[in-house]
Amino acid sequence: MARVIILGSAAAVSDADHDNTHFLLEGESGVVLVDCGSNPMGKLHKLGIADSRLQDVILTHFHPDHVSGFPNMLMQLWLLGREAPMRVYGLHHCVNRVEDMMAAFVWETWPNFFPVTFQRVMERNTAPLLENDDFRITAWPTKHFVPTIGLRIENKRTGRVLAYSCDTEPIPGLLELGQDADMLIHEAAGEGFGHSSARQAGEIACEARAKSLYLIHYQVWNTDPTPLVGEAQAVFDGPVHLCRDFDEFEF
Repeated sequence: MARVIILGSAAAVSDADHDNTHFLLEGESGVVLVDCGSNPMGKLHKLGIADSRLQDVILTHFHPDHVSGFPNMLMQLWLLGREAPMRVYGLHHCVNRVEDMMAAFVWETWPNFFPVTFQRVMERNTAPLLENDDFRITAWPTKHFVPTIGLRIENKRTGRVLAYSCDTEPIPGLLELGQDADMLIHEAAGEGFGHSSARQAGEIACEARAKSLYLIHYQVWNTDPTPLVGEAQAVFDGPVHLCRDFDEFEF
C-alpha cells in the first residue's frame, strides 16, 4: 500500500514543532517529494527511507517556504555520493527561478554532480505532470500570489485518489481537482487573497464530494491550530484530520 507522509504542516511561519508544508508520496517503485521544506533529507533518514528511493521532486510554486530547502537537499545528496538522476517538475515560473537560484550557488562547479532534469508543466487544468508505476499525477493552476499548482494524484494500483489544493483561495477549479477524491489535503492558512480558511476548505470538500479532508499549511506561531477541525466540520460531514509533521496515511 502506498503512503502519504507529512514532512511539514505549517504555513510560511514555521516553529520548532511544525516545518513548512511538504510531504512524501511513497510507492513500491520509489518516492516522490512534493515541495521542499527546511531539511527533507534529515526526515527521510529519521523515517528509515533510503535517499536513493527519492526519484522525483514536484515544486508547486516559487515561494521560500516551498523551495528554500531544495539547494541544500541537492548539496547533501551530492556530498553523500548520489549518482542516480533526479527529475524536478514545476511551472515555467517556478522552474526558471529555481534554475536561477541554483546558478547563484554556482552548482555547475560541484564536481561529479548527479544528473538533474527540470520538466516544465503546463499552466492549465488537468495538465499531465508525472506518471510512474505507482502514481498518475496531474496539475491544476490555483489562485495564489504567484503561479501555483495543486495536484490530483491517482494510485494506479488501488484506484484511490488524493487531491492537494496547495496554496490557494477558493476557486471553481478546486471542485474539479478534488472531485470524489478519497483524500483532499487542503490548506487552511486563513481567509484572504491567495489563501483559504478551514471553513472554506470544508466547503470545497463538501461541494467536491471528497470522502475525507486533511487540513495543512495552517498558522502555528503563537497559535493553537486545533480549532480548525471544528471550523471545517461545521460545513463538511466527512472525517476531518489536522495534519501534523510525520503523520502517515495509507493511500
